[in-house]
Amino acid sequence: MKCSIRGAITVDSNTREDILLNTRTLLKEIINSNNIELDSITSILFTATRDLDAAYPAVAARELGIVNASLMCAQEMYVRDSLGMCIRVQVEVETGRTQRDMNFVYLKDAVKLRPDIAGRGKNIAVAIDGPAGSGKSTVARELAAELGFIYVDTGAMYRSIGYKCLENDVDTANEETVAELAEKINMEICYIEGKQRIFADAVDITDSIRTQEVADAASAVAKIPDVRRILVKLQREIAKNNNVIMDGRDIGSNVLPDAQVKVYLDADVAERAKRRCGELAQKGVEADFYKVLDEIMARDKQDKERKVNPLVIAEDATIIDTTDMKIVQVKQEIAELIREAML
Repeated sequence: MKCSIRGAITVDSNTREDILLNTRTLLKEIINSNNIELDSITSILFTATRDLDAAYPAVAARELGIVNASLMCAQEMYVRDSLGMCIRVQVEVETGRTQRDMNFVYLKDAVKLRPDIAGRGKNIAVAIDGPAGSGKSTVARELAAELGFIYVDTGAMYRSIGYKCLENDVDTANEETVAELAEKINMEICYIEGKQRIFADAVDITDSIRTQEVADAASAVAKIPDVRRILVKLQREIAKNNNVIMDGRDIGSNVLPDAQVKVYLDADVAERAKRRCGELAQKGVEADFYKVLDEIMARDKQDKERKVNPLVIAEDATIIDTTDMKIVQVKQEIAELIREAML
């Protein structure tokens, strides 16, 4: 029996890389959510809005190994005020199942096209918590890119406040002064070619906040109730309007208590220190293992003992010990939880 599966995804920029990345993401999700064998695909019709002309989406299908199906690309008719930067597909498959069994897939802003069938009409929120070095940021970032979700690095937000305190010689122990500074900062989270960039007062500080000094300042300001209130409001607003994967230390327990998927990643503290040293080495920075180990243990203690929204395991979270796991294994486990939540 021949069945049709429709899907759509929006693209962040009109570049070959972004068009093919998002098309692959869409096709992978259609294939995985419908348990399709590549050889069962007989044809795929791709359409793109007229603001996308840097590459043919069909190239992504060939890259995935779909070599026997007939492929066709077409430009959509322009309709005023319609959703732009969008790729749509219609996948024809030979299957023993019925049309009713097929799962249509709408990702990113394309959810707006069919909110009745995309994630049950709701945005999907994924909360990933855990201590420093457990792998949550790497997993969240890569998984979001693969699924077409928005990745929200909450730690970067607190680092931004810490960075501005250091830049303006503000004592991070002075809660009132820090809160006043946080209230005045014009913080923007932008997605450039699918990657999150943090701007503070119109300056891109994404790379500047990745130092140990800023990390220590971030941990200090994160204890301040008013700072958390300001940033949590922003984080919830992002989740309200997008499919998101958000990582931090109190996402499932506080920021997004109604998240459909909650995960707590953990790992042996020695393994976490080893990973941190590896990250620093990649940046050309020499690090003493035992010093890094002490810093992580101190950070753990501070995060777990802070009075406001400490690091805890949400009651309904799935706990994953990543000590002996590869990134791809962790991603696969969480991706399965997400797929179950979207059914």
